[in-house]
Amino acid sequence: MALAKAKEIVASNPVVVFSKTYCPFCVQIKKLFANLGVSFKAIELETESDGSEIQAALAQWTGQRTVPNVFIGGNHIGGCDTTTNLHSQGKLVPLLTSAGALSGSTS
Repeated sequence: MALAKAKEIVASNPVVVFSKTYCPFCVQIKKLFANLGVSFKAIELETESDGSEIQAALAQWTGQRTVPNVFIGGNHIGGCDTTTNLHSQGKLVPLLTSAGALSGSTS
């Protein structure tokens, strides 16, 4: 059930961050996306009644148990380091743009 829910959330949103409100790495990614003007869906796992089940399902699906767990355009990107590395390499904005999560160009 949790895996189906996670896959539905990912399929119906251009950018999804599975997160925990108290996690500094999650805050960093959400701040990065907000600064870039990204339209994203944050799922705060500790506030969801089935959050631990969703987190376990994500680990089964992606091999990643930690948060943030980032998806762009339906594709698993990874965590904080992977996402920030993509940004520093200039590869994040094109991914976000092709997923329809950015309305215009950002520099």
